[in-house]
Amino acid sequence: MTRTLPVPTEERFTSRLRSPAVAARIGVWLAVAFTTCFVTGLISHYAQNVDHPVPFPTSPAWGYRVTQGLHVISGYAAVPLLLVKLWTVFPRLFQAVPLGDLRRLVLHGLERVSIAVLVGAALFQLVSGIMNAAQWYPWSFSFRPSHYAMAWVAIGALLVHVAVKLPVIRDALLGDVEDTTHDRPSATREGALSRRGLLRTTWAAAGVAVLATAGGSVAWLRQVSVLAVRTGDGPQGIPINRSAEAAGVTTAAVAPGAYALELVNGATSLTLDRADLEAMTQHTEELPIACVEGWSATATWTGVRVSELMALVDATGGPDVVVTSLQRFGAFSTTMMQGGFVEDDRTLLALRLNGEELSLDHGFPCRVIAPNRPGVLQTKWVTRLEVST
Repeated sequence: MTRTLPVPTEERFTSRLRSPAVAARIGVWLAVAFTTCFVTGLISHYAQNVDHPVPFPTSPAWGYRVTQGLHVISGYAAVPLLLVKLWTVFPRLFQAVPLGDLRRLVLHGLERVSIAVLVGAALFQLVSGIMNAAQWYPWSFSFRPSHYAMAWVAIGALLVHVAVKLPVIRDALLGDVEDTTHDRPSATREGALSRRGLLRTTWAAAGVAVLATAGGSVAWLRQVSVLAVRTGDGPQGIPINRSAEAAGVTTAAVAPGAYALELVNGATSLTLDRADLEAMTQHTEELPIACVEGWSATATWTGVRVSELMALVDATGGPDVVVTSLQRFGAFSTTMMQGGFVEDDRTLLALRLNGEELSLDHGFPCRVIAPNRPGVLQTKWVTRLEVST
């Protein structure tokens, strides 16, 4: 004989912790985390675009480091907030449908749809974002456009959800956390924690998530950031995402006599080797390198200004420049450097890192380093700079 499990009803959930008074307070901070993630994500997406209708700023040099660090940190902070939020509102999934009241039925349906979309989009964003930070891609779709599109879905669903629930949210926030005005009739059972205790525990969990990951961006937190994907280790003291081997760059390809840097401006071109670059005036800049995964590190870079290189082929005034790498595998083997970065005196074709010749994994013979630019666009193993037409 087969036994069927009874369908849960709203009345079966009796904990008084599952209250709008608790959910609204957690929801406020979850909305802050989501909004921070959304806005900083838009900045990162725009920074990586080929076209910039409004020029992306080159100052402050640490701007992208801060925004992308906030993006990843706020994403991790949202994980415990979202889990507790879902736990508090879970009984509402089994709320009876108000069939006899058309207005309530429409609002009920709109709320259910917005919640389903919001939860699905939020989970997709958090899970895929964490996997991206870990550089683990067990899927076939492209992460960046998918993550970007789903961000708009998530923020849209969040706005609809807030609009539908605004009266309850407002009353819950204006009242005391122990107020039972909007509680379900069955939510009367005391638990091991008080409502304030649950909130404090949730804030603490979010704080732990921040401390455990923020060291990728904040150097003095690296000793406690046990979950940070990058914490400063790497060749010459700076992390790398892609090694020369992974990119398909061999020592033979960069050996003297084999390597050449080509500068192109229409019909005008010039070929230089590593010795030619070393013979030019060298400039040193202290600049951060900040990657989309949230990690960043500051280093001292020495090399030739990109603007001075382009001037050798009569490309002045900050033209857009296509940068080509020797790498054979992976994305971003060709990138676009917008005119603002080309014109900035801090943008270098670096030959040295922290006083040492670049290692092969850091882009030997030369690599781009520019202020306030995503790390994926700081092209390594540069072999060609060409004015965009």
